Amino acid sequence: MKQSTRFLRALPLVAALTLTACSSLNPFSSSGPKMTPLTDIQASVTLIPRWSASVGDAGIYRFSPAVVDGEVVAAGAGGEVVRLGDGGQVRWRTDLKGGLTAGVGADPSLAVVANAKGEVIALDGNDGAERWRAAINAEVLAAPAVGRDVVVVRTSDNRLFALDKTSGEVKWTYKRNTPPLTLRSQPGMLIDQNVAVTGFPGGKIAALNLTNGGLIWELTVAYPEGTTEIERIADVTGVPVLYRQNLCAATFQGRVSCFDITNGKTIWSRPISTSVGIDRDARQVYVSEAAGAVSALDAFNGASMWRQGQLGLRQLSAPLVTEAGIVVGDAEGYLHVLDHSTGAFIGRVKTDGSPILTAPQALHDGVLVQTRDGRVSLFDLH
Repeated sequence: MKQSTRFLRALPLVAALTLTACSSLNPFSSSGPKMTPLTDIQASVTLIPRWSASVGDAGIYRFSPAVVDGEVVAAGAGGEVVRLGDGGQVRWRTDLKGGLTAGVGADPSLAVVANAKGEVIALDGNDGAERWRAAINAEVLAAPAVGRDVVVVRTSDNRLFALDKTSGEVKWTYKRNTPPLTLRSQPGMLIDQNVAVTGFPGGKIAALNLTNGGLIWELTVAYPEGTTEIERIADVTGVPVLYRQNLCAATFQGRVSCFDITNGKTIWSRPISTSVGIDRDARQVYVSEAAGAVSALDAFNGASMWRQGQLGLRQLSAPLVTEAGIVVGDAEGYLHVLDHSTGAFIGRVKTDGSPILTAPQALHDGVLVQTRDGRVSLFDLH
């Protein structure tokens, strides 16, 4: 596989049962520690709003926009799907008049969403007209992944459905045994050429052939540990990150691990828990930890480079690596920019005040975010 840019990220939501049992991970819990208050910073990076648009709130779900040819396709729980061009102007808007449950997967020809009826709906990328609708009769929490010939949809019980890109016909399905208790999550999928790579409960990542759904290889990021089912949750979270021949992934209550995909060997592994995922650049892997810190690890050996601990319990998004710094969102709608080398705060801006639940995305040298209240915004970094 070649180095890949990710089509999309969809970030996990900890199950209500898990949050009840582990209130320290829930910043909105009435008991236990509270999120760390923010203090003033010396900003060297300014986040300037370029445009903003509303697509409807997320309800109880998490929505991430798709970036296609420099434009944005976004959706909200109410059923609106919108394509936004340069400057945020509406190119088309389609109202599906039904509760959507996941963000958008898209390529230049197609935009795909899923609804609460267990239907996958494909819209024409140019005008938003409905192209097909496929009933898979299962809940979809993660944005669909659009490949060359198929659309791959992941259900909340960790089954994968590959739908023909032209007709919506089911081409293959993939299912594996899952532990008794898992995160109610939105694990993302990396598509590179004709291979899909995604994580599963139990600390596994797998590569599948998009033509027939065959398993190409499987790697172990972390092994479940503990005596109770809650303690043994070790679901892979976020999107596996591919950089040249190295693949890195992370788990909740487990580890961050990097592998050499030419031979499947583990390069390094560190015990860190994340419920949202990671990103990396040529030198470092960045982790939004479950308890709220952001850590940087040496990409070659996993050694700790820095740890920013002043965002405790702020329910961080997965990090985004940009040229200006590392960007994360939080539960109060703030975007924070951290220095690559030290982790110090170098920039901050508040959006609409509602949580940023999914990872920021890069667009036109800026940062694109979608909030729980449905505000999609692009910020320039200067």
